[in-house]
Formats: sequence, structure tokens, C-alpha cells
Amino acid sequence: MTGVDDPIVVHTPGDREIVLSRLFEAPAPLVFAAFTRPELLVRWYGARGWRLAECDVDLRVGGRWRYVSLGPEGARMVQAGVYRQIEPPHRLVCTELFDDQSYPGETLVSHEFHEVAGRTTVTTTLLYATVQGRDTVLRYPMARGVGQSYTRLAGLLRSTTTIRGEQP
Repeated sequence: MTGVDDPIVVHTPGDREIVLSRLFEAPAPLVFAAFTRPELLVRWYGARGWRLAECDVDLRVGGRWRYVSLGPEGARMVQAGVYRQIEPPHRLVCTELFDDQSYPGETLVSHEFHEVAGRTTVTTTLLYATVQGRDTVLRYPMARGVGQSYTRLAGLLRSTTTIRGEQP
């Protein structure tokens, strides 16, 4: 049986890819909105102990996004990118680059939102520029951090049954 505490599933289908997936008890338009609207992103994005201090989203193909996260002991993390494909509420593709990145090149991030009977599986594919980049990220507690963030998202989705407007 699946539920709100479903774990994140992590796969490495290729030498430059990491695929993460999780089921959420919410319809795809609401989950898509949570990934694209700053007022929702600031309520869930980040591992335990982290929060979004700045969240800029220009949701259009060619538009930029930028997140500034603050964490324990004054830690600061900045990531940004450009939207490449936007198909509400099914698909969102963007690039990602961290200000203090420890591996080379931009990452291509593809989010797929697949809804069945009011429940949505989010599958995120991270395609790294190099094998070394992917391997570096796998050594980090990335899966744990994303899992914690998705647990926060599940809580938000339970408490948010509607969104303002149908288009993100």
C-alpha cells in the first residue's frame, strides 16, 4: 500500500543519469503548481534544516529560475537555470547550475507528472554533463535531502486542496 510517507525511489539507468520518483496523494495540476509557484515552493523546497530565502520563477520557455537556500550554521546554496519545456501539468524541463558547484557543466532536469485516479507520480530525471558529475552527486546525501523535501511537499499537498487559477 502506498501513502503519504512513501519513500523516494532512486535509479541510475545510465552513466550520467539519476532518476528519482515518488507518488503523491494529489492531482497533477496541484503538484505541478507546487513545483512552479514561488508561494508554494517556499513552503516545501529543501531538506530538513534548509529553507528557500529567495525564489524567482519566470515560468516560460527561455525564462530563468533562481533559488537561494539557507541552511544550518549559516550555510547558503544558490542554484539557477533556464526553462526549456513547459507542458502543464505533465512536464517541466529546465537546466540547473549551482553557484558553488563541485562538478562540471549544467544539469538537465526533467520532471514528469503522471496522474492516475487523483494521485500523481513525479519522476525526475537528472542528466549530468559528465559521468564524474553524476558520480559526485551520488556521493552526496542528495536522495535523503530530496526525500525530506518531498515529505514536506506531501504535507503541503495534504493541506492545499485548491490552487488559485488553473494555469501556473
